[in-house]
Amino acid sequence: MKFFRADLISSLFLVVAHLSYCVSSIKSSLLRQIKYVAFLFFVGFGIHAVAKDLTVLTWSGDDSYLPRAGLANDIELEYLERFSQQQGLVLKQKPVSDFKQLIPLLLAGEGDVIAANLTVTAERKSQVSFTHSFIETQELLVMGSQSSALTSGKELKKREVVVPEGKSFVKTAQGLAKAYPGLKIRKISSSVTNEELYDGLASGEYDLSIQDANVLQSALKYRSDIKTSLQASGKRKIAWAIHPKNQSLHKKLNTFLEQQNLSQPKSRSKSQTQWQKIQQNKIVRFVLRNNLSSYYIWRGELLGFNYELAKQFAKEHKLRYEIIVAPDNASMLNYLKNDQADIALGFLTPTESRKKLGIAFSRPYHYATELLISQSDVDHIHRIEDLSQHTIHARKTSSYWETAQSLQKQVENLSIAAVDDTLETETIIAQVAEGAYDLTIADSHIVDIELTYRDDIQSLMPLGEKKSQSWALKQGHNQLLQQVDRFIKKHYRGLFYNVTYNKYFKNQSRLDMHRTDYVIQKKSGEISPYDSTVKKYAEQYNFDWRLMVAQMHRESRFNPKAKSFAGAQGLFQVMPRTAKELGVVNIEDPEDGIRAGIRYMNWVRERMQKNDIPDDQIIWFTLACYNAGTGHVRDAIRLAKQKGWKSDVWFGHVEKAMLLLSQRKYAAKARYGYVRGEEPVHYVRSIKHSYESYKNVIQL
Repeated sequence: MKFFRADLISSLFLVVAHLSYCVSSIKSSLLRQIKYVAFLFFVGFGIHAVAKDLTVLTWSGDDSYLPRAGLANDIELEYLERFSQQQGLVLKQKPVSDFKQLIPLLLAGEGDVIAANLTVTAERKSQVSFTHSFIETQELLVMGSQSSALTSGKELKKREVVVPEGKSFVKTAQGLAKAYPGLKIRKISSSVTNEELYDGLASGEYDLSIQDANVLQSALKYRSDIKTSLQASGKRKIAWAIHPKNQSLHKKLNTFLEQQNLSQPKSRSKSQTQWQKIQQNKIVRFVLRNNLSSYYIWRGELLGFNYELAKQFAKEHKLRYEIIVAPDNASMLNYLKNDQADIALGFLTPTESRKKLGIAFSRPYHYATELLISQSDVDHIHRIEDLSQHTIHARKTSSYWETAQSLQKQVENLSIAAVDDTLETETIIAQVAEGAYDLTIADSHIVDIELTYRDDIQSLMPLGEKKSQSWALKQGHNQLLQQVDRFIKKHYRGLFYNVTYNKYFKNQSRLDMHRTDYVIQKKSGEISPYDSTVKKYAEQYNFDWRLMVAQMHRESRFNPKAKSFAGAQGLFQVMPRTAKELGVVNIEDPEDGIRAGIRYMNWVRERMQKNDIPDDQIIWFTLACYNAGTGHVRDAIRLAKQKGWKSDVWFGHVEKAMLLLSQRKYAAKARYGYVRGEEPVHYVRSIKHSYESYKNVIQL
């Protein structure tokens, strides 16, 4: 940290504070006390400090997930990141496992602001300062889907409500108990995650609980084993918490919220246009598909071309954004017609049939050529006429179906077959690759993505000229359409657009499966140029160094400068944000990259051990988490249980469930949504193969 005011006293305290910061990893109560005293001195005596970092305390009991409706759980961090950039600060997230420790840690100087969907209460206001409220919600009773429903508050007299200590829900529960004597209150640890709480309700371990409506809104989109019940409270305000003596930060955050139009909206006028309603509510609702070209989660990062465009639109108009995930294209349009969403983003081709449904389209934001797709070994189809005796598989709700119908009129004995409307185009392509389907049609940008991962399909020919694709809105929302058209005109083929597009569709690098040649291994006695460094950190964290080298080869092919399309870097392809949280700055440096990768593997392994995975299986689950994210793996564990498979055995059991999560009917009920299941499955198997090869050549 860097401070200004060059007097002797402040300099002395600066030394103390900086020294305690540098050795903060030493869990000494004395050092903590010194740090706290230094913190109080600077805050209390008004010595103005300009910190390079903004440390944000978050609750780690609500991990990142694929938001389906309502504001994303990490929306607070997104806006604090924007605030940090505005102020020239670096945002550092500090997860706290025990919710009730958030305020004590803030008051002890361990962080600058709390961002944890924190409800403003009188008790908390007596301890900390709150910014302007930026979310208004209410608390609801929640129960397992099989639980007896409540028809009135009187029925609470025979029930039990479970609430985590330290949360505002405790006060709400106490108020309910006063109103309905006989209601039992059971407090549980404040470190219990929301997902664990839901699991307890679903299994019947817990009877009732209380949750914020904005959090439940997202959970109910992927969980069918819980349900909401009666309203537990009136409107509650959500805000950020700051140390009461840090008035400078308090003022700056409030100014930021005002500038960004993030403070609470006023009442809505019925005569307003849709764009005016969006501006007044400060929220724009996008409906997207959960797939690799639009919106998905990868190693904990929310990604997708359409998702990034949606975020940028909201940012430029100083709006919050809400993401709704539609099961198919037809549903996307229904969301618009029923005023459940404002804008649909999904590479939609304007067609007369869609316009007749009451849908308006923006100016084009993308052009794509429809391609005919087959298995890679098909070599007899060169012309349209060669399609005779073949079958094209497509969704009836897609523009591909119209193309297939047109081809059928041109070619004798060409069949077309309708597939489930919920199937993603990439899933249909996978069915073609496996031989389940004969042929299909796909847009060129989707094929670009597929060809970065697979070599078992091919594009036989383009089917006509490029088609325009647009953002979709409900007809009559003319002002909103004008704003969308201006945004597209500003960015189409511009720097932001091109960089984002290339990131998702033009990076041809593949994660190959090549292994180091046995002969080279035998001659050199080494597997990689970095064996000694890997051995050092593998021993420190109790990993077999040969397995770590196998993983490193899979990730980067031993290239310390390797960078993925999503931004992962270094020998172990660690995300920069993750590396910072691990205390590593330069992940392109071989030693730092190895240290970050193995340390992250250890962190992931510790998380998976909470699932009681046997010692002989934990490494495979850890590798799967490293590749796909802990959330997707836990979804697969839960699905394996439902299928009657072994939920603590990876090969042949949980990996089978992981493959199912690329199917819409399973992904729709998974907390983390769609995942290309074959990637983590292939990832773990290929590393295991390499590892076993290394063991045959290199002895410990």
